[in-house]
Amino acid sequence: MDRLRVPCTKELEFGGVLGAALLILLMPTTVFYLLLTCRTEQASLLNFFPALPMLRSLWDPQDFVLVVAWIALQALLYVLPMGKITEGITLRDKSRLQYRISGSYSLGVTALVVGASLAAGLRLSYVYDHFLQMAFSASLVAFGLSIFLYLKALLAPETALAPGGNSGNPIYDFFMGHELNPRIGTFDLKYFCELRPGLLGWALINMAMLVKETELRGNPSLAMILVNAFQLLYVVDAFWHEEAILTTMDITHDGFGFMLAFGDLTWVPFLYSLQAYFLVTHPQKLSLPMTGGIILLNGLGYTIFRGANSQKNTFRRNPADPKVAGLRTIPTATGRRLLVSGWWGFVRHPNYLGDLIMAFAWSLPCGLTHILPYFYVLYFAVLLIHREARDEHQCLRKYGLAWQEYCRRVPYRIFPYLY
Repeated sequence: MDRLRVPCTKELEFGGVLGAALLILLMPTTVFYLLLTCRTEQASLLNFFPALPMLRSLWDPQDFVLVVAWIALQALLYVLPMGKITEGITLRDKSRLQYRISGSYSLGVTALVVGASLAAGLRLSYVYDHFLQMAFSASLVAFGLSIFLYLKALLAPETALAPGGNSGNPIYDFFMGHELNPRIGTFDLKYFCELRPGLLGWALINMAMLVKETELRGNPSLAMILVNAFQLLYVVDAFWHEEAILTTMDITHDGFGFMLAFGDLTWVPFLYSLQAYFLVTHPQKLSLPMTGGIILLNGLGYTIFRGANSQKNTFRRNPADPKVAGLRTIPTATGRRLLVSGWWGFVRHPNYLGDLIMAFAWSLPCGLTHILPYFYVLYFAVLLIHREARDEHQCLRKYGLAWQEYCRRVPYRIFPYLY
């Protein structure tokens, strides 16, 4: 059984223990700094000391209950016998975990619940009025979950630990995630948090911002409609292709710790909705030509993003599928083949390129006078470049000479002719 033990993590990421400790503080600080700045008249990122609310004003028991109730609703929908059962990748002990693919059903039921609540008089703009309090409550839930995950991992078998979160340092492992696939029975905590409460929360928050703008000005602006439509498309796409998440780095390599827990429960819903939040207090007018250009740009990004991901997933499931059978490949020592044509012969990470183009299109409706709504683009560029470096390192270690040949034939990483 010793050979099945997860080796101790030697290569520490994110600046090691010190970097992990700083990020545990920096991530919540960034969320509240941006949300507080967004509500100021200038919305300037150079205002490093926005007026800080009293800590007791951030705590609202009712808002905490609402956040927990939202997560509980999604958890209930997750355990209902809807959708199909599929298997994840083969683990170190040669087992394969089963997952219920039912996100689209959860999306539909959630939409019905929200619609019925609105018809019954729910004031959705309450989310905007209590945005800071809800973000604070979500942060408390994320910290609490992270502590539970770390303590649970201490009792987990060696084979269940994450290859990237087994350093032996409690701060680093708390941040990275000590256990790879923490479960309570058949309830997979990481898989559940990866999509459901955060992404659906993001879409709901955007809708709340649209409702708030309508209350303030009589009707939603074209800019707000575009932001809602673009980001809702992204959320619906994620649930429609939910099964593809089982092959991502988050699921296959990273443990479930503070990095992903806070990211899923707080960072995604409360910062990814920053453009809609900005537009409530900083309305923008768009001309029809500008609107058309933004729609085309988002369409281009989505086409690249979806085309690349679909091509990769189709090839992984069945290389003989007529859609991908004609693509050129490079054989590897592991028995797998690397795509070297189609989208994956254009750049090494075409899905990242599409993601960044869409992110830019989401920010453009907010105008060009403030950089704050473009935080998502800047952050996402840093995130994807860092993730790309992690991908490259793992692929080189896994595929060796075949990966070197792939890099020679596809020299650009994300941006053609630039990077």
